[in-house]
Formats: sequence, structure tokens, C-alpha cells
Amino acid sequence: MTYLPDGKYDAVVVDTETVEENILRIELAITLGPFVGHVVALRSREASRSGLLGDTGLLGLPGTLEVRAGVPSFRPETH
Repeated sequence: MTYLPDGKYDAVVVDTETVEENILRIELAITLGPFVGHVVALRSREASRSGLLGDTGLLGLPGTLEVRAGVPSFRPETH
């Protein structure tokens, strides 16, 4: 996984995979700023709670990757 300093980053989901029951691996590509093109991988249980668990439910969605105290989280845009 790419290390990113704390902050907010525009990103898009480029890959997803169910790795365990109720756990989704999400790969995000940074789309703006000095880290553009870097890919970050996350694991999420939240996707399963929102009904988006699956290999394609989030693909292509833009959103915000936030890193706080070294811990990343992703919030997809919901227009």
C-alpha cells in the first residue's frame, strides 16, 4: 500500500474484491494533487453494511480518501 500523509485526497475506485466473508478489499487511485496516480488498498466492512458488498458495486465511483493519524478511510460520492 502506498503511504500517504494525513489529509484528504480525491480518488476513484479502480478495483474491488471480496477477500473474506463481509470484507471487501478496495483499491483507490488518487486523481489530483502530488500523489496523482498512486494506488491505495483498503479493507472495508462498511461496504457490506451498505449493501455494496461485491466485486463490482463500487467500481468507478469517485470519492474522498481521508487519512487521519495514518488511518485511511474512503467516502464515495453519492450524488
